[in-house]
Formats: sequence, C-alpha cells, structure tokens
Amino acid sequence: MTRRRILITGASSGLGAAMAREFAARGRDLALCARRVTNLEELRAELLAAHPGLTVAVRGLDVNDHDAVPKVFDELRAELGGLDRVIVNAGLGKGARLGTGRADANLATATTNFVSAMAQAEAALRIFREQRSGHLVLVSSMSAVRGLPGPKAAYAASKAGLSALGEGLAIELRGTPIKVTTLQPGFIATDMSARAGDARLVTPLDKGVNSMVAAIERESVRANVPEWPWRVLGFVMPLLPRAVMARMG
Repeated sequence: MTRRRILITGASSGLGAAMAREFAARGRDLALCARRVTNLEELRAELLAAHPGLTVAVRGLDVNDHDAVPKVFDELRAELGGLDRVIVNAGLGKGARLGTGRADANLATATTNFVSAMAQAEAALRIFREQRSGHLVLVSSMSAVRGLPGPKAAYAASKAGLSALGEGLAIELRGTPIKVTTLQPGFIATDMSARAGDARLVTPLDKGVNSMVAAIERESVRANVPEWPWRVLGFVMPLLPRAVMARMG
C-alpha cells in the first residue's frame, strides 16, 4: 500500500527534515510540524521548488502542549484530505546524571520523548480508527535496547518506554488495517545524535534516513536502523556485562 499523505513531527531539522525530503522525492504529500515555523516554511519552499506537484502543509507545534496536538493533527488532516501515515519523530536529547541538580533536563527529555509521543500517538490513532486505516511510526532509539548510565539514563529510559508502547500497540492492532512501526535508529549524523555516539559508529545522514524510510515503507513492526551494525548490536547489547555498559555513560 502506498501511504500518500504523511505527517511528520519534529520536521524542522535533523531526521524529520531529511525524511520529509526523501518522501517528497517519492511523490508523497506532506504535513510538517515543529516549533520552528520559519524552518518549516523554508523547507516547504525547498520541497515545492523541487517537486511542484506536491501538497506540503506546515504548522507550528510544541508537542509538549498536549491539548494542541490533536487540534494541529486535525487541521493538517483537513488540509491534506486525510492522513495515511503519522511519524512521531519529535524528540529531545538533554540529560544529566540523576541527583546532580539538573532534574529539569531529565524531566524535559522524559516528557518530550515519552509522554508527548504518547499524546501524538493518541491523536494519530483516533484519526486512524475513524478512517479504519493508517500507519503509525514511532521513532525510538537503539538506546531503548539497554539501560544506559550517567547523562544518557533518562534518554534511554524514555526511548525504552516508547519502544514498549509501540510493541503493545502492534500487538493490539495486529490483523487490522492500522499498522504500527517502531524505528530504533543508531547514531546518524544529526546535531543531536552524532554528538552522543562513537564517531566510528555514526552513519551519514542520507544513508541513515534511506534505511529509516525503507523500514517505514516495509511497515516493519520494529527495525534497528541502519541494519548494519545495529541489527547485530541489538542482539549483543543486552548480553554485555554491566562493566562494559558503564563505559557508555
């Protein structure tokens, strides 16, 4: 099935903007939202210049404003004439060692990456249940595979929660016209993720996004992307001794 009308949150930069470019190149109509409206408008102009036949709708949205999420999704649905796929991509990478006086950073990360992602899933699935079709994509992280120490602890926990949510929804909706995909990207060269990982494991943005989009198009239930080396590391990481994992803090 071709999902023609695609909504992407956190689309003003990084993985969200790169996915928008890739889907536009595939001829899909787009609904893009993020806090930075100027960036969205610039991206919209770029996409329409390259692909003049498309519809590209943009809206400002802070996903932590949970009351605004369903309203914005409904506006974008009306502008595109429906939504076939929603990609919950907006995320935050702040973090500090717990108990060191930066609870604000950890709570912000936990809220954006899990609670606000759930608010987006609520809004998307309400639409899909009404339509009796749709594809929900949750952008989690390879950090969800194993708890991480130090400043990465809150981030890893928030993404583990998101992956668990995706698994639960996939089980609930199996055999229905509503599909759920959880993506677990490794280190891809964006401002947020590239800083967090070993440079030897960082994948160029175009390669990483191509792998993400391919998994989305397959509608895989869960995908570690790019497949190499992250599919293998997905099996290895839970088996590593805690002494080894401590070095990842």
